[in-house]
Amino acid sequence: MNIFRTKDVSLGRTEMHRHLKVWDLILLGIGAMVGTGIFTITGTAAATLAGPSLVVSIVISALCVSLSALFFAEFASRVPATGGAYSYLYAILGELPAWIAGWLTIMEFMTAVSGVASGWAAYFKGLLSNYSISMPQALNGTFNPEQGTYIDLLPILVLTLVTGLVLLNSKAALRFNSLLVVLKFSALALFILVGIWYIKPENWSNFAPFGFGQIYGGSTGIMAGASLMFFGFLGFESISMAVDEIQNPQKNVPRGIVLSLTIVTILYALVTLVLTGIVHYSQLNVDDAVAFSLRSIGIGWAANYVSLVAILTLITVCISMTYALSRMIYSLARDGLLPRSFKQLSKTSRVPKNATILTGVASAIAAGVFPLASIAAFLNICTLAYLILLAYGIIKLRKDKGMPKEGEFKTPLVPLLPILSILICLSFMLQYSVETWIAFGIALVVGLVIYFTYGYRHSTLSE
Repeated sequence: MNIFRTKDVSLGRTEMHRHLKVWDLILLGIGAMVGTGIFTITGTAAATLAGPSLVVSIVISALCVSLSALFFAEFASRVPATGGAYSYLYAILGELPAWIAGWLTIMEFMTAVSGVASGWAAYFKGLLSNYSISMPQALNGTFNPEQGTYIDLLPILVLTLVTGLVLLNSKAALRFNSLLVVLKFSALALFILVGIWYIKPENWSNFAPFGFGQIYGGSTGIMAGASLMFFGFLGFESISMAVDEIQNPQKNVPRGIVLSLTIVTILYALVTLVLTGIVHYSQLNVDDAVAFSLRSIGIGWAANYVSLVAILTLITVCISMTYALSRMIYSLARDGLLPRSFKQLSKTSRVPKNATILTGVASAIAAGVFPLASIAAFLNICTLAYLILLAYGIIKLRKDKGMPKEGEFKTPLVPLLPILSILICLSFMLQYSVETWIAFGIALVVGLVIYFTYGYRHSTLSE
């Protein structure tokens, strides 16, 4: 049994339309990243983990993500294949490490889509409650017969809409996504421009109330804040999963990743500084921190606009991640590790229709039936695990194939930066609770069972 057999991924195998440009990729990356992290997690993290020093946590998270983005960029220019980290590792480390990366990516995006849909439903219910409108009790929450709730209907409806949009064709879905991204920026720009006049420097006087924390095994402090704020950057890798539909992917994928990540980092830092300057960090443990801070200074109209845009914003995250996840499932099915029916493309729009439908149905079931407690930690630990594999993969890539050629992206300071990335990822992983590690272990075992009972025997390399 050769579980480390490698696959030669070829750029010329695509059957999809190549029509996405750099601007499309930047908006795709921003649409995936800027959402729940900036509108919700920032307040919770500031109040419970880091205080105003959360801005330092964001910089540390951005450093970790930036290192991984460099590796993604070099892989994308040298191994341009759809599937992101999965395809890159298939070519370098072999089938089993690639499958683990692919499976963890599915866990990340599937849970993210479900969680964001649930978050959208919560915001929307709050908006409806202002007009004394509410859903029937049985359809107003995840499965809990004691409280009279059996299914949460709203997230299922929004995921049905998102799945339909992604099935139309990728260009139409991303155009709609781009429109909502512009709205998202308008809300955050409004918050910064209005809020900057109400900053009270004394709110920053106790800048790091929880201290720096511990590099490994901490529960509060700047490092714990960084491990949670990592959630706010998830989605940047969705760009590399669209390689089959990108014009000149060797150049445009690295540009899209680096530019979108830079924009998001600056935006997060500015919003966090204004947020903790307007309201004392101890009062920010709320679900709608940005809107809450505007209401606290008496600017209700701006708070309402931010709340409305936040609802739309969460839809962009669903679109970007559903888009990326369906391409991930397509890649696994194309290689035989999942049933071949999931690689079938629609005749007109040339999108993986069965993979997209599976993504929508599974995410809708999870969002409508199961409560998603501690979702950010589970998402993060799955992502960090495969980013460790990716960092090792870049070292192996250099060892096996040498330095990048002219015109290909080159990660600086290899192997120093990959080793640093591995250490930072491990530090973040060890900030999480035992329950998160148990959930991660169960997900990993399920993935291994699927591989050894189906994937290995049906792999195209077996044929």
